[in-house]
Amino acid sequence: MNGQPMDMEGWTGMHAEHMGIHNSPSMGWNGGPGVVGGPVVKKLVRMDVPAEKYPNFNFVGRLLGPRGNSLKRVEATTQCRVYIRGRGSVKDTVKENKLRDKPGYEHLNEPLHVLIEAEFPADIVDARLNQAVVILEDLLKPVDESMDYFKKQQLRELAILNGTLREESPSPSPHLSPSVSPFNSTGMKRAKTGR
Repeated sequence: MNGQPMDMEGWTGMHAEHMGIHNSPSMGWNGGPGVVGGPVVKKLVRMDVPAEKYPNFNFVGRLLGPRGNSLKRVEATTQCRVYIRGRGSVKDTVKENKLRDKPGYEHLNEPLHVLIEAEFPADIVDARLNQAVVILEDLLKPVDESMDYFKKQQLRELAILNGTLREESPSPSPHLSPSVSPFNSTGMKRAKTGR
C-alpha cells in the first residue's frame, strides 16, 4: 500500500471480486471459451417494457419465443444474461400475487422491465451490452400482427418443434431437418443461476 499501486495478481479471487474486479474465467457461462484478458467488469442495464402503453401486446411471449428459444438466442449471440422482471413477468397471475412481497421477488412491485447483465473485460463490456440492447429494442417494438415477421418465424419454429409444420409447397424441402432449432434437447441450454 503506502502510496504504491496495488498488485491485483497476488490477491485471491474473493478479494478482487469484492472490489468488482476479478480475473476472467477460461470458460464462459454457456460452456464456450471465455474471453481471456484484463480485469472483468460486471454491468447491468435496465430496459423498461412499454406494457402500460400497449396493454394488449404480449411482450413476454415475444421476448421468450417458443420454449424460450428467442431469449436463449439473444443470450447466445451477445453472451449477456437477460432477465424479464416486474409485473407480468410471471405467467400465472395468482402465483405472481402470492410471490409479490416475498424476499427475492420485490421486482414484482415494479413495472415490467428487462435486465441485461454482462460480465466481460472492461474494454468490451459496453459493446456487448449495446449489442443486446439493440436486439431487445427491436423485439420490444409493438408490431401489427399481420406485419410481424418475427412472430411468424416464432410460430413456424414452434410448429417445427411440435412436429406440426405443414409446408405451403407440395414437396417438402430436403434441406429442412425435423429440428431446426439450435436449442433442441441435445443443443444449448440456458445456464442455471442462483436467482
